[in-house]
Amino acid sequence: MGRRIGLLGGTFDPPHLGHLWVAETAREQLALDQMLFLPVGEPPHKQDRSVTAVAHRLAMTKLAIATNPDFVLDTTDMDRPLPHTTHTLLPLLHQAYPDSQLWFLIGADSLHDFPTWEQPEQIITQCRLAVYPRPGVMIDWPKLETAVPGIETAVDLIKGPIMSISSSGIRNWRRQGHSVCYLVTTDVLNYIEANKLYTKEPGISETSGS
Repeated sequence: MGRRIGLLGGTFDPPHLGHLWVAETAREQLALDQMLFLPVGEPPHKQDRSVTAVAHRLAMTKLAIATNPDFVLDTTDMDRPLPHTTHTLLPLLHQAYPDSQLWFLIGADSLHDFPTWEQPEQIITQCRLAVYPRPGVMIDWPKLETAVPGIETAVDLIKGPIMSISSSGIRNWRRQGHSVCYLVTTDVLNYIEANKLYTKEPGISETSGS
């Protein structure tokens, strides 16, 4: 069936080396033709904090993936109206990439919460799940299968070293005045510093400007 395409969604606030590592590992292990990076506009599960302006997150994502020709920025998720749920995103991607097979990348921690997502049964009929390891997370297959019948056969497990880098950790580390060099690419680091991102206290908006 056509092209094999991976999907990595997120706020990318900021995009970091963990994102790039898991995307490349999935691309290699699943023999994917492309990996789409899909920044979300207004993530429905992060209403408890300010999210950096879309323009910043888009620019940083472009910089992060620029050196890999198999990585592609796709703005379908951020361009569409709310709510930004996965089960409504997938039909749009099937239209944009007809005759392609899709793999949606998530961590094992997100797989644990997958039954609470909106319409999880629809999601696994529209794509496969590529699941990468997360620190301290074990997959409870019987519980998942009871909640979402058929999910185990819809999952491909990604193997590799467990990385505990997180965007929230990077933001907090920088707010404490520390360098985030080697946690993000050099271009992203330069962008963060040039635009003075993540220098304010948590809870203070960084959503203005571009």
